[in-house]
Amino acid sequence: MTLAYAIPREWWRPEPAAASAERAPASQDAPASRLAYAALLAFTLILLLAPQHRFPLLATLRIAFLTGVLAIVAHVWNRWALGLPLARPARETRLVFLLLVWTLVGLPFSYWPGGSVELLLDLYLKALVVFWLIGNVVDTLPRLRGMAWTLTLLSIPLAAGGISNYLSDVTVSTHDRILGYDSGLTRNPNDLALMLNLILPLSVSLLLSSQRLRERALLLFTLALQLIAVVLTFSRAGFLTLALLLLVYGFRLRRTRSWRFVAAGALLVALAVAFLPSGYLERILTLRAIEADATGSAKERYSGNVAALDHVAEHPLLGAGLGMNILVLNETVGAKWRAVHNTYLEYAVDLGVPGLLLFLLLLWTCFRSARAARRSGGAALFPLAQGIEISLIGFALAAIFHPAAYRFYFYYVGGLALAARTVAERETEAAA
Repeated sequence: MTLAYAIPREWWRPEPAAASAERAPASQDAPASRLAYAALLAFTLILLLAPQHRFPLLATLRIAFLTGVLAIVAHVWNRWALGLPLARPARETRLVFLLLVWTLVGLPFSYWPGGSVELLLDLYLKALVVFWLIGNVVDTLPRLRGMAWTLTLLSIPLAAGGISNYLSDVTVSTHDRILGYDSGLTRNPNDLALMLNLILPLSVSLLLSSQRLRERALLLFTLALQLIAVVLTFSRAGFLTLALLLLVYGFRLRRTRSWRFVAAGALLVALAVAFLPSGYLERILTLRAIEADATGSAKERYSGNVAALDHVAEHPLLGAGLGMNILVLNETVGAKWRAVHNTYLEYAVDLGVPGLLLFLLLLWTCFRSARAARRSGGAALFPLAQGIEISLIGFALAAIFHPAAYRFYFYYVGGLALAARTVAERETEAAA
């Protein structure tokens, strides 16, 4: 008699069938971590509203740092658990990585390497990480709408703060203009105008896609606050950007069922001219005659731009180093410790022509992603993608007048463009 033994497989060599059943590779369509998304929203709230300025205890807790780290860890853990890469394949992500690499290459040649490293760690790297998080965590239509709603609702205290400061005559001492909302991104009136202008198209997109009367009423109220606050900043760049946004939306909606919004908006703008604050038109007209600007800011910015162009012509490859355009202007136009008021020139002076080209390519690629999402996405995605696309158009103009190269403004909207394309691709795959 023979005794048959059931010889088990080695513990390290699992059954093929069991392996395929239990360890099936995770799909790229697996949604990102809910915790990472919630932490990203919390970080956005802290970034814009800066509650630590009103409650000093929160500053000691470093709540922005903690929520940011939580979002990163939750996303990384989720992707690792699913066996997926940390970032979805995207040209935008590769361009952001190349920008970071080129920045690191230029650090040893910086006018002040220590200052460049400090700016990289304290600000620019955070903006790049936020871009990566938004592009990978905001990966469904409800999350994209949620981010748009978050930014829209947060714009209410931002705009109300600026309006309140105007009514209370709380001004910036240097140029007698209102103080913006007390946070790092909106304290300066020009920055407040930029932030509100970037959010405004997202608010319009929600208005166009909302069906509930209460939502529409809230969005109309929010848009009114945004428009009023932008005007009260007396920002010339804010005026130009706002005018461009309204024109683009008017052109896009003229042949749709939403043409009534265009007509109503045009009527309100015409009526609002009679209620413009004193001196507003005079300040706007200095755009074509910088000598007429009593504050001298227009002439200073023009001189700074000319000096920046001269420096780029002399140092086209590596530039002065991250954030060192301030030192370049100190050498050429006087020790005023001000950045060149042009995002494109900031990149060109600091990172050379290659850095500028990388940023321009990133901006164009994000615009193409938003446009692709608008064209290929479903009806629910269309207004959101269009809003993101128009916001990028607004930034492309505003960047001519703002020193916003390494701050969060573009990287939030650019990340949303990547997210919109991801949502559109998911919808296409689901319909196939």
